[in-house]
Amino acid sequence: MHFLTQDLWFPDYDEASADGLLAIGGDLSVDRLLFAYEYGIFPWYSEDEPILWWSPDPRFVLFPEKLKVSKSMRQILRRNSFKVTVNTDFQKVMQSCSKIKREGQDDTWITNDMIQAYVKLHEQGYAKSVEVWQDDELVGGLYGVDLGNGVFCGESMFSKVSNASKVGFITFIQNSSYRLIDCQVHTNHLESLGAEEIPRSKFLEYL
Repeated sequence: MHFLTQDLWFPDYDEASADGLLAIGGDLSVDRLLFAYEYGIFPWYSEDEPILWWSPDPRFVLFPEKLKVSKSMRQILRRNSFKVTVNTDFQKVMQSCSKIKREGQDDTWITNDMIQAYVKLHEQGYAKSVEVWQDDELVGGLYGVDLGNGVFCGESMFSKVSNASKVGFITFIQNSSYRLIDCQVHTNHLESLGAEEIPRSKFLEYL
């Protein structure tokens, strides 16, 4: 396993572990994060761990043309009971994602350091948030990284009321021109919306 210093580099993909762990350490500077995402690498770690960098194979992705919208979800969208915005409150979306309890997780991987780092990415135009509002209250949303290459690297989403994050996710995709949504690792929630696994080599071609 490679331990990173302040030098801006990552080991070759074939040196990743079976579950995709590629390197440990380094920092969350804007330059390193951009370098990582350009090569399909992302940070994911808990509060009491060093920074862990991942490049899983296979990669879990969603092709927008394969997005699945159920009949019940189409009815919810037609009701217009939610308002969806983009980049209205990036930091609050990240903070909300960090507070949501998730099955199988005792704590959050969205640490204060992560929030500060991605807010800097957002301020420089490389990270986006999607907000879902109900009666002027933020009830759902998601955020991710957009390098301007047609790939949106989704990071996390949250819902305070049923279906809020789904409405935000579906609306965002249907009103964008992305070729690929990077979902990183498998979840049943995103699989139900049409996400699938592809070889890492194919994912890197899209990047």
